[in-house]
Amino acid sequence: MVNVCEILGTEYPIIQGAMARIADCHLAAAVSNGGGLGIIAAGGQSADWLREEIKKTRKMTDKPFGVNIMLLADNVDELMDVVCEEKVKVITTGAGNPGKYIPRLKENGIKVIPVVASVALAKRVARAGADAIVAEGTEAGGHIGENTTMAMMPQMVDAVDIPVIAAGGIADGRGIAAAYMLGAKGVQVGTRFLVASECTVAQSYKDTIIKAKDTDTVATGRSTGHPVRVIKNKLTRQVLKLEKQNADEEEINALCIGKLTAAVVDGDMDYGSVMSGQVAGLVKKEQSAAEIIAEMFKEVEAIYEDRNRICRAGRAV
Repeated sequence: MVNVCEILGTEYPIIQGAMARIADCHLAAAVSNGGGLGIIAAGGQSADWLREEIKKTRKMTDKPFGVNIMLLADNVDELMDVVCEEKVKVITTGAGNPGKYIPRLKENGIKVIPVVASVALAKRVARAGADAIVAEGTEAGGHIGENTTMAMMPQMVDAVDIPVIAAGGIADGRGIAAAYMLGAKGVQVGTRFLVASECTVAQSYKDTIIKAKDTDTVATGRSTGHPVRVIKNKLTRQVLKLEKQNADEEEINALCIGKLTAAVVDGDMDYGSVMSGQVAGLVKKEQSAAEIIAEMFKEVEAIYEDRNRICRAGRAV
């Protein structure tokens, strides 16, 4: 099986999560310069915006980086045109099967790594020619599925013959090591990079993540079929109240329009949509993207060294 670092062209087998309205050229370039694969999130953005971000990123790094495209976007075809014309190294996709786009992407030398939340979809995208998949558990921030990372990972590894990259619930070396034990060949990390010094979210957003406890996230939108994991606040209480009252999807969606921008740009921690994974409670400090990556993989090395030491001691007995 092809090594994930060979697919990505990176030093470390780590992809930065595609966080809409957050993952721009600044974060993507910083992650790539730190040895991972930085990602520009095209969700909710125009084709012109994406092209400009790609050009800016190329001025900030000579390392590979990628673009995430949500397949339900109204302008998905335009976004695909941009990544093909710009010959982006890798794309990750969400919300569906990118099968019909894969031949053209491959013709342009682009690696395709769909983000999936079920074994059934993993099999479909593998058959369609995906180079690897990201198996994202419900512990992740933002739009989520139902399966947990720990339960889903080994099942996906057994189901497909391409590398599986774990996502959801990973913020340090322990999470990476655990993912490896479940069969992952790499990881995708989002929440930890929210507090990277190069991340351009409002400082109040970063402070909220750093102060978060293990019970501070909640999944809203389950009644609509589009669950989203966010930090609890006044907005989530309003949304959950509407869901409990069996309000229709349009009323719930109307309440949430513009709320991600309110959190990311305006720093509204009360009525903004503060997307975050369950691992926010593990994130305790702001660091550069390079420091985050180096620290996590140094922890992985220490875990393996400790495991080998214990094994050697056991054999000696």
